[in-house]
Amino acid sequence: MLEIKQFTVNPFQENTYIVWDSGSRDAAIIDCGALFPEEERSIDAFVTEKSLNIRHIVNTHLHLDHSFGNAWASTRFGIKPVAAQADEFLIAHIRQHAVAFGLPADMVHEFRLGGYISDNDVITIGDTKMKVIATPGHTPGSVCLYCEADGVLFAGDTLFEESIGRTDLPGGSHTDLIRSIQERLMPLPDETKVLCGHGPATTIGHERHYNPFIVK
Repeated sequence: MLEIKQFTVNPFQENTYIVWDSGSRDAAIIDCGALFPEEERSIDAFVTEKSLNIRHIVNTHLHLDHSFGNAWASTRFGIKPVAAQADEFLIAHIRQHAVAFGLPADMVHEFRLGGYISDNDVITIGDTKMKVIATPGHTPGSVCLYCEADGVLFAGDTLFEESIGRTDLPGGSHTDLIRSIQERLMPLPDETKVLCGHGPATTIGHERHYNPFIVK
């Protein structure tokens, strides 16, 4: 069974998720956005308290607010993060983007990916499986992670409650984003819980009926 803990971190109020298999205690960190030491300590303390084995650090995309904590997490847990190859170019610009958003460049750290994830890949933690769904648009390499058995979708910044991710940053495409949502996410069951990169959770059914970017 999939267990989930949400941490809302950094000035962008990004949602970092720790997910684990209740039987094995194997775990993954999704979108590690921890920027400040107290955020790192909170995540570390939770992992220790629950005796979790972090097996994966996964990014739905590589915007700075979703990857601030990758360098720290990679060092702390001894594994490198993974993301779609199409987003790798964003790593080299993380400090430049931080300054553009009013943050000191020395607050953020570049990191290296340990591998790439692609559409239809499966990330396994214990007996839990999360399928990678490519959803380009917010960034070229944006993905969602879908746990069919538990009816949960980690949507990154692709889909929000009655909204969608921004597409005005480098590599963004409104046309691609809408296509990704319509073709890759809307076919999922209505009851699928959508855990977003910012803000509250929603469901596919709710978005199908009330999201103004989707409803025709």
